[in-house]
Amino acid sequence: MARARRLLALGAALGAGGGLGWALFASITPGSRGTTQVLPEGNPQRRSEATETKKLLLATLQEAAATQDNVAYRKNWNRGAAGGPTGAA
Repeated sequence: MARARRLLALGAALGAGGGLGWALFASITPGSRGTTQVLPEGNPQRRSEATETKKLLLATLQEAAATQDNVAYRKNWNRGAAGGPTGAA
């Protein structure tokens, strides 16, 4: 009888902890509208910035693959493909 009571108390404690964790998670996470505002795809300005960053990264990777130089040690490693500053390509 004591063992059953102990198991019941343990189950209640675990259930209460799980319920509290679920309630905190549900109250903290944003809804579907909040999620779309946080992601770059939801905001047009952030989307264009993310696209530009991806283009710069891809150009840097392509340049690094085409040369034997270590691109990471350059001072201005995210320069454009033409060799000038970013955006001058």
